[in-house]
Amino acid sequence: MLKNNPKTIHSWCIYDWANSAFSLVISSTIFPIYFENVALNERGGAIINFLGFSIQNTVLFSYSISFAFLFATLLSPFLSGIADFTRHRKSFLRLFAYLGSLGCFLLFFFTKQNLLLGVFAFILANFGWAGSIVFYSSFLPIISTTDKMDSVSAKGFSYGYIGSVILLLFNLSMLLKPEWYGNISSEMASRISFASVGIWWIVFAEISLMGLPEKEKNIEKMSIFTVFSKSFELLKNVFTLILEDKSMKIFLFAFLFYSMGVQTIMFVASLFGSQELKIPSSGLISTILIIQFLAVIGSIAFARLSKKFGNKIILILIVISWVLICISAYFVTLVMEFYLLAAFVGFLMGGVQSLSRSSFSKLIPLDSKVPTSYFSFYDIVEKTSLVLGTFVYGFSIYITGSMRNSIIAVGVFFLIGFILLIPIKTNKWPRS
Repeated sequence: MLKNNPKTIHSWCIYDWANSAFSLVISSTIFPIYFENVALNERGGAIINFLGFSIQNTVLFSYSISFAFLFATLLSPFLSGIADFTRHRKSFLRLFAYLGSLGCFLLFFFTKQNLLLGVFAFILANFGWAGSIVFYSSFLPIISTTDKMDSVSAKGFSYGYIGSVILLLFNLSMLLKPEWYGNISSEMASRISFASVGIWWIVFAEISLMGLPEKEKNIEKMSIFTVFSKSFELLKNVFTLILEDKSMKIFLFAFLFYSMGVQTIMFVASLFGSQELKIPSSGLISTILIIQFLAVIGSIAFARLSKKFGNKIILILIVISWVLICISAYFVTLVMEFYLLAAFVGFLMGGVQSLSRSSFSKLIPLDSKVPTSYFSFYDIVEKTSLVLGTFVYGFSIYITGSMRNSIIAVGVFFLIGFILLIPIKTNKWPRS
């Protein structure tokens, strides 16, 4: 297959446009508020009964995400081995996109009367989103050459940021201007929003999949057991190669730590604004839009900088900037200071996400036929960083009683990531 084909790259980026709506509309904005207002007991309290257990609704929300991501993380390496062995990467990407989209559709039927359905649908949607990422990212070294990976990765994230904002604005218009839609209730507007994400996801995913390459490997008279065993052997070989590659191994450790910081900030930025600075919901939504808009600029800007100075220098610059962000956040007391900080967070967010993905792609051997298996370990590290980062952040609040002290703890994650990036050889990430 000819690499750097503009049509193929455009098709790949369209999937980011397709699935990013889920992470913004459902994970970050509308659904958390809806869940908190719907998942209540008979007296309107937050302690609810779920499968015979009494649990706080916000805890159930968090556990649902953790369960979905944990299941996807445990399953994705094995499925990645099968995808590489059989060359059916696109089939697995389609499967997870369908599952995630179905989960969003089912959320339309989530009301106070069917909590179980709502939780199941939310888990399914998260599972589909988390599971699809590894197969999507593994196409990057297949469709682009090393010198183009930074810009292609940035383009994908840019598509995702822009597309998700477009759908979010439509959904917010239903909530803020119900008279435009026949005076629908806020509950119905929210439920329509969830279904719209499912439609958006599946439609644009199909457009993306039509343009992505698929090299089928004909496996003649091979039992399922043989396919599984061969796939597992392939995965084991990739793991051995990662351990033997010093630069890749160090990068994954560095990525684990600084991603702990990034993932934590993504989830708690709004919470920090609402609890520490008492910013209303409208202000927090504005913050999210600021972050999304500047993330587009950041992803493109850092891709161009990496082309001039190399990935290592730019990654180090980004990670050190995150340390300064955490120190600054400790002293923030004014709303305008929070918005200014959010602008820097958005700019850095776009850069660190796109450049980390492309930097890892460049570490994969050029002649490798199993990029999905490599990316399964990248995915494990990223998901693990989310679990560990949010846990340490919450534990720090429990111990110190202060969100500000926890922000400093997050800064330590970035500092460790910075130290680990230093010994990686520059020639592993040549300038384009």
